[in-house]
Amino acid sequence: MSETIIRPLAAADHSAWEPLWQGYLTFYKASLSAEITAETFERLTGGREPMGGFVAERDGKLIGIVHWVIHRSTWNIRNICYLQDLFTVPEARGSGAGRKLIEAVNATARAKDCFRVYWQTHESNLQAQELYDKVAEKSGFIVYRQPLG
Repeated sequence: MSETIIRPLAAADHSAWEPLWQGYLTFYKASLSAEITAETFERLTGGREPMGGFVAERDGKLIGIVHWVIHRSTWNIRNICYLQDLFTVPEARGSGAGRKLIEAVNATARAKDCFRVYWQTHESNLQAQELYDKVAEKSGFIVYRQPLG
């Protein structure tokens, strides 16, 4: 197996990023409009928002993505980093690509002086939890949502 390279998501990655993004949405049985997808990519790569992403690349092909968002917290003066949207293609799962993507977000959060990285996954995503249990601790919190229309 070739080496997995982790690098920042760039504007030139759009055509290779979008199938991974759609794969992530499909995995979670979600769909978003083309407008939201375009705006999301612009926010991730435009440099104007406190967010960004990384890609995992092997043999010149993108095999994974991760996005991060830096925001304030009421629990610390330093910012916190939300790791959002981690996805690898099925054939890359278990290869270490996901762990490397998490490590890239951790490095970014440290460089931006964040006090913590956190994320969530669906309770049914047992394969991802096998990795997460090795690299992080469960918070014990349950997430609630209230759509606002």
